[in-house]
Amino acid sequence: MCGIVGVIGKKDTTQVLLKGLEKLEYRGYDSAGIYVNNQDGQDYLVKEKGKISDLEKAVGPEVQGLVGIGHTRWATHGEPSDTNAHPHVSQSGRFYLVHNGVITNYQELKTTYLKDVHFVSATDTEVAVQLIAKLVEVDGLTTEKAFQKALKMIEGSFAFLMVDRNEPDKLFVAKNKSPLLVGVGDGFNVVCSDAMAMVSQTKQFIELHDGEMVIVTKDHVQLMNADGETIERQPYQATIDDSDISKGTYQYYMLKEIDEQPAVLRRLTQAYINDDGEFNFDSKLIEGLKAADRLYIVAAGTSYHAGLVGKPIFEKLAKKPVEVELASEFGYNMPLLSEKPFFIYLSQSGETADSRQVLVKTNALGYPSLTITNAPGSTLSREADFTLLLHAGPEIAVASTKAYTAQITVEVILAQALAAAEGLENNFDVKHELGLAANAIQTIVDSKDKMADLAKTYFAKTRNAFYIGRGVDYCTSLEAALKLKEVSYIQAEGFAAGELKHGTISLIEDGTPVAAIITDPATASHTRGNIQEVEARGAKTLRIASEALAQDGDQIVLPKLSTVVIPIVSIVPAQLLAYYATLQRGYNVDQPRNLAKSVTVE
Repeated sequence: MCGIVGVIGKKDTTQVLLKGLEKLEYRGYDSAGIYVNNQDGQDYLVKEKGKISDLEKAVGPEVQGLVGIGHTRWATHGEPSDTNAHPHVSQSGRFYLVHNGVITNYQELKTTYLKDVHFVSATDTEVAVQLIAKLVEVDGLTTEKAFQKALKMIEGSFAFLMVDRNEPDKLFVAKNKSPLLVGVGDGFNVVCSDAMAMVSQTKQFIELHDGEMVIVTKDHVQLMNADGETIERQPYQATIDDSDISKGTYQYYMLKEIDEQPAVLRRLTQAYINDDGEFNFDSKLIEGLKAADRLYIVAAGTSYHAGLVGKPIFEKLAKKPVEVELASEFGYNMPLLSEKPFFIYLSQSGETADSRQVLVKTNALGYPSLTITNAPGSTLSREADFTLLLHAGPEIAVASTKAYTAQITVEVILAQALAAAEGLENNFDVKHELGLAANAIQTIVDSKDKMADLAKTYFAKTRNAFYIGRGVDYCTSLEAALKLKEVSYIQAEGFAAGELKHGTISLIEDGTPVAAIITDPATASHTRGNIQEVEARGAKTLRIASEALAQDGDQIVLPKLSTVVIPIVSIVPAQLLAYYATLQRGYNVDQPRNLAKSVTVE
């Protein structure tokens, strides 16, 4: 969601901040701002509602300094506005602060400690900077001690980056639940919520853990625990560079990432299956899965849909019962669990707040856990017992495509590895089948003109649309509908095809688009019957069918594949249809309104 950047010791501070914020646009935001200080008594605060381009226009040539902080805001408390944008400043004008996360006790702090303070914004963030100012200016604490004390008083999730106007040679940094990194340079240092923002400046990053605070100067990084005791931690080398996060010749990241999916499948096959066909997994992970009597997949959004697809894969290949849970519901309404549960967390970013609060609870209960993520070193990765990486490369577009298919691919490989460990014979050649799936995706992405034409026919002008299917095709329909609604703003819904007659068919009107996914031999004829039902009521139907089940008139025919891997492929036409429908409707494909890439608030 919100993005943080900071730099100290660079002469081109303003440009470093603006370029860093541009790299964080993918996270979703509605306003942005920077504060820079030349360390010689002159400073500037510039904030704008809207895009980074709007902020850039408002930044004059005089806005220069040797230290600065910047922020992209996704509104939680208070509407999107210049006033509610970060950085926020204390009443005295001494302290400037940016914040990711949500302060849950901000009202209590406001009424208990800050009654005499005039608040400018409607945000929870302003409470933090006003509290620190009070601890310094009224209670007489040093800035470091005030910052440290405020961290103990503030509840909720936060990543803080602050500048004291009286000590402009320092950055004050802290985190709890929200991700934050310190980048180490030569004669300068940087701070960011995502390495992508600052990888052009340095590839050496120190990851911060919950409860830690840092004082950063241009030559030194002092890492401390909650009690102020110094901690030593070596930086790690970021494996991404500017070429990884460049669009190249593509107009939008979403299309680039759709096109990258065949390569991602091949990369995952190489990562987790060696040349002899043996699986490259930690033996303790496999033993933990074997010992479990039930797997619980916990996720949100697109990752939840990948979990729904994964359930029948694990049950079919490894004969292991699986439950799939929405993280936002499961954490506060945990059902009765089996005697030996094993938890699998699916998260593209590894920072999903809803999933993390479940992981904290299952860790406290002593249950084993695995995180499947695209982000090494992320919170969910660090706090789970095991991690499997998606190896998908940076996914910049808000609408997830390659991370979704990568998650399902990892589930397929892991399920077959578990089956092999259990001595189960299922005649499934996972390496061969994933190779066929990669080729099939390539065939689909090579037919872009056809997908653009179909999008124009079915989705360019409609207000609403439906995807239907049965079994795993229903799971795919949920993700297909999500892709369409989140980028094109069409009111799209995914439904189990057999459930239409139990109420939803009343929404079918003349010309309503209904896309049916048909890849399951056991239910294909039933789904085709449902197609006839909606056509009889005026629906304009689009059929996506596997080659073995295709009939004359089916608009999209998928190459022949096993039922295990076909969900990895059947979603790809829907990704392209959503992409082209959005272009045809005149919207920004990569940055849909109101949405964020990394959802770090519950």
